Amino acid sequence: MAQVPQVRVGIMNEPLIEFVFNGDYCVDGEKVTGNHLARCVDGKVEWNGKKYNNLLFVPTNADTDFFTLESVTIGVSFHWKRKENQSFRGALQLIVENNRITTINILSVEEYLLSVISSEMSANASLELLKAHAVISRSWLLAQINKDSSDGTHDPGLHQEFETSSDDEEIKWWDRDDHVNFDVCADDHCQRYQGITRASTEAVRQAIEATWGQVLMYGGELCDARFSKSCGGVYEQFENCWQDEHHPYLVARRDDDDEMNFPDLTREDNAADWILSSPHAHCNTTDKEILSQVLNDYDQETTDFYRWRVEYTQDELSKLIKERTGDDYGRIIDLEPVARGTSGRLYKLRIVGEKLTKTIGKELAIRYALSPSCLYSSAFIVEKINEIPDGFPEKFILRGAGWGHGVGLCQIGAAVMGAKGYDYSQILLHYFIDAQIKSIY
Repeated sequence: MAQVPQVRVGIMNEPLIEFVFNGDYCVDGEKVTGNHLARCVDGKVEWNGKKYNNLLFVPTNADTDFFTLESVTIGVSFHWKRKENQSFRGALQLIVENNRITTINILSVEEYLLSVISSEMSANASLELLKAHAVISRSWLLAQINKDSSDGTHDPGLHQEFETSSDDEEIKWWDRDDHVNFDVCADDHCQRYQGITRASTEAVRQAIEATWGQVLMYGGELCDARFSKSCGGVYEQFENCWQDEHHPYLVARRDDDDEMNFPDLTREDNAADWILSSPHAHCNTTDKEILSQVLNDYDQETTDFYRWRVEYTQDELSKLIKERTGDDYGRIIDLEPVARGTSGRLYKLRIVGEKLTKTIGKELAIRYALSPSCLYSSAFIVEKINEIPDGFPEKFILRGAGWGHGVGLCQIGAAVMGAKGYDYSQILLHYFIDAQIKSIY
């Protein structure tokens, strides 16, 4: 039987790192424990009075030893961004990137999943939901690692990938194969990973053990198993959020038992009717018990996600767009939909201003441009209020649907399915069309 692979997780990147070893860790043949501090000096890691190209601390007892990193930022670019101390099992590596120290946690994929399942949702979720999430998290992770090893390259740095860029159009997206010195990061850019900080439960361990080595496959290849909080009623397709690559298992369906009963939401009239209504879907729920299975404490600060509303004055919107995009549009005349995906999410939006008109995309770029943090989704319509004769509205109201990109598994919809008695294979195959569940180790 194949061995369980290891994963390298980038946790934080700061000029100064404070950390604590809870147990004995080995470095250069010596044991260390307790509190430590490292800083970046002259492009190297300065620790314990010496400078190093990198440092690797390995626990002497992998079952009991753990380390704590202080002031880790979570929720980067999201509305609930904050700092917290986090603890991790496995090895700790310190390297220098961009004149800062990057901390990398090295551990087995299955140990990593114990945290991901508890960090991405409540560890008290139903067993079938936890099993489903174990399979998709494992599938996504191994697909990314395999992608890197197969082409032998990494692209440096959390950069944007441009599809097109000109004076009047800028289309870009972010994806995780931007990391150069580790496999995945610990934040929502990849999968939310918070070590042993989020208490794992016996149910999480049961879910990992019950699905040990199981992944989603399609056509003999690992599925790029994406997930988000709420699709808003219909799934989005992969190519409308990331590179122009069609995955047959990530296609439009309704998040409902009647999967094919949904309108063409790429049409503006249908999208408006859909967003302004509240159609039945698994993820259309206000059941606090079910939501608590998916949403951790800070996620539960968001109460309206299936259908939501955001309002800006003219001054607020024009300043916000300038700050978030770096372009000075002047006063905003209009926000015009250019192209919508299968869930009604915009992947091209034209911003019309008195000084500049430009089309932006894809969905995440739109969400960043229209929020101080990140708009819940790009599935929205725009209402202009009190348009005055010179053509500049006094107020813009965005009425939207869903939370996240809407591709793949809808976490809230899956939680509802689990509560209704669906097993994890039924949940997975509802969201990943014609995929297969297979064990690879």
